[in-house]
Amino acid sequence: MATMECSPCQSKKKPLVRRTDKDVSQLLRRWAQAIFLILNLWIGVQFFFFVRQFESGVGSGWTRPAGVEGWLPIAGMMNSKYLFLTGEIPAIHPAAMFLFLIFVGLSLLLRKAFCGWLCPVGTVSEYLWKFGRSTFRRNWRLPRWADIPLRGLKYLVLGFFVYAVGFMSAESIAAFLRSPYGIVADVRMLNFFRYLTGTAAIVLAVLLIGSVFVRNLWCRYLCPYGALMGLAALASPLRIKRNPERCIDCAKCAKACPSHLPVDTLIQIRSAECIGCMECIAVCPADYALGLSIPGAKPRYLHPRAVAAVIAIVFFGVVGYAKLSGHWESPIPDIMYQRLIPIAAEVGHP
Repeated sequence: MATMECSPCQSKKKPLVRRTDKDVSQLLRRWAQAIFLILNLWIGVQFFFFVRQFESGVGSGWTRPAGVEGWLPIAGMMNSKYLFLTGEIPAIHPAAMFLFLIFVGLSLLLRKAFCGWLCPVGTVSEYLWKFGRSTFRRNWRLPRWADIPLRGLKYLVLGFFVYAVGFMSAESIAAFLRSPYGIVADVRMLNFFRYLTGTAAIVLAVLLIGSVFVRNLWCRYLCPYGALMGLAALASPLRIKRNPERCIDCAKCAKACPSHLPVDTLIQIRSAECIGCMECIAVCPADYALGLSIPGAKPRYLHPRAVAAVIAIVFFGVVGYAKLSGHWESPIPDIMYQRLIPIAAEVGHP
């Protein structure tokens, strides 16, 4: 992990956060976002044709991609609790658990790196508000009296799911996931978007249009997954830190922050809203004034390449382990899918 002491009095050693390092941080992040977005789109295509072959009754050889379980965070939370209670990896939707643990783990290590570097919804949201800014030359920010209570909505939604899962025993979790509803939970999720109701279509349209004008509208106010990542990030040892001796008080960092954090007035950012995107560092015109700091007696900054490397190692390492150990695919026979997929909309909640 490449680090270097950052002190204005050092003359022989160069601090880590140079102009070129700032630029490469966003290049690496955009690549990570693009790769993960394309991966999710490909998984979606595979899963769509996998479902269609059972709906049409004409087999076409498509297999179910286990990665689709990344869109089942509640199943991931349930299975994580099952692992904690029993010490056993669950059989149904194990990939949901591994992906859930990866994303929470990254938040513990690198702030809300999942939100800032990987989440496809966050990526689309970011491009929407940047499109709005380039088109209308600005984004709009809700007044403080509305912004603060609305930000609490995502924690309320998260609290509901934590409450529901928290009172489930290991036996009830296993029974739920083995039920017809649990088996086709991913199919029902797909069908939600395939057959949008009028109300759902209106809500989705409002969120998409609103995201053009308000930075990360869904992520900031409504995403319970982001709320969980933010709470995990509070335990992260890393912080965006500002060196007031190097700072020139231009406030560009605060203006660039997608979470509207006052980076220019704080020594370090502890907020659960920080997504670790490093955009504030990238726009800072003063060399060595901002960095993603590693704890220690002396200020030390984490190189952007190290951030990308940790994300890649954790993600591919855990997924690789799950696949090699045989705990990635759900052992559900095709005959079960053949029976349940055509009636997925009618399968009731247990």
